Amino acid sequence: MSLRAKGLVAILAGVVVAVWFPMRSAAADTGVATPAPSASATPSVAVPGFERRFGVHVQATNTQQYHGAFPAAYSGPQSLTNTPDTAKTFTATLFAGVRVWHEAALYLDEEVDQGFGFDQTLGLAGFSNAEAYKIGAARPYERLHRVFIRQTFDSGAATDVLTSDQNQLPERVSPTRTVVTVGKYSVVDIFDDNTYAHDPRNDFLNWAVVDMGAFDYAADAWGYTYGVTASFIRPESALDVGLFQLSKEPNAIAIEHVPFLQYSPVIQWSRSLSLFGDRPGRVRLLAYGNYGYMAPLADATAAALASGTTPNPAGFRSKRHWKLGEGVNLEQQLRDGVGFFARASADNGSYETFDFTEIDRSVEAGFSFDGSLWHRPGDTLGIAGVVNGISAVRQRYLAAGGLGILIGDGALSYAPERILESYYRLGIARGLSVKFDYQRFVAPAYNTARGPVSIYTLQLHEQL
Repeated sequence: MSLRAKGLVAILAGVVVAVWFPMRSAAADTGVATPAPSASATPSVAVPGFERRFGVHVQATNTQQYHGAFPAAYSGPQSLTNTPDTAKTFTATLFAGVRVWHEAALYLDEEVDQGFGFDQTLGLAGFSNAEAYKIGAARPYERLHRVFIRQTFDSGAATDVLTSDQNQLPERVSPTRTVVTVGKYSVVDIFDDNTYAHDPRNDFLNWAVVDMGAFDYAADAWGYTYGVTASFIRPESALDVGLFQLSKEPNAIAIEHVPFLQYSPVIQWSRSLSLFGDRPGRVRLLAYGNYGYMAPLADATAAALASGTTPNPAGFRSKRHWKLGEGVNLEQQLRDGVGFFARASADNGSYETFDFTEIDRSVEAGFSFDGSLWHRPGDTLGIAGVVNGISAVRQRYLAAGGLGILIGDGALSYAPERILESYYRLGIARGLSVKFDYQRFVAPAYNTARGPVSIYTLQLHEQL
């Protein structure tokens, strides 16, 4: 049986489990006597399907991209091809969860992936498809992307309801609680969330729109790593503190297996906002550090210029260094069906990028419009603008012919990379949508000698 067939079988099996286990669980629960609550007990909150001990969700996403010819004075080994090109990615994911003990659940996400981003995910600092990984394959292959345990410690009456979702079993929780997450998952599963721009399967696609551009978060080539996060949640605020393993080498497939050798601490504070007539919003402040064997770009550039070669960071990774960064993330509902979001982020820009992309500073802002405004409640329209920049030392490194994780034209006529993205998500049926996305890049990969270029995307997505 082919891997693609195995993936489809896994999804079908997931649907069966999603239906079968709740029925079995409910049948088993009917035979157990439940003590009557005391007069002083807090009234329970009715949660449909709360008796479930298992939860299964599935998704499948097909993303097709195209760009036409665009001007380019020159091209290098990691340039976006300046002739017409297409790229396609496909993902199918089984999200499974099981309650293992009181207030704790184990989650596993098995995924079938196929395809590449443009030029095997090269040529753009703010890459155009967040469904494209740095590792691709022409044939489908399977990966266990997530396996983690989430433990909740309530500090009061469980009056809030968390409904069933991907990697979330239905449960009642206290508004004041501590949540500990341990295992393999993505840093941005918890950090840098945003209601309007954080899900490439349902909203924006660009890497620098769905996440802070200068957030060089720890990850393998697919965006996942091992770590632990403690989240201290209060009714109006939250504090998240995490520690994660960097990859063994910058942009490597393997994660560093030695604890505290190469790692990344992350801290995030967030607070609810009530602006524009007490409409919901939230602000998040984030700081992180990467401590690992990464090359100082100035050293690699100086050595290359002295020898008449191109910079090679691999020879300058003998010492561990700290790369520090920070960012702010804002979301705010302006009126019914209209949301605004913005992010700003920066890092010190002295070292090679470790695991994300070559962005040392980034500013973005955008709007999201719910289709109910034009009598299409299942639709969404979004528009965003991004400006990405890099440090002077990284400019000199790229101008000397150095290569980054995603970019490297062999030379550089520097200008900030500017991106406009707009999408329309058309809801066809419950859980089924088609999305039309347009992105315009000016100075792609910070190079005025190349571009501008327009990228068109058609995406079909289904989730249960």
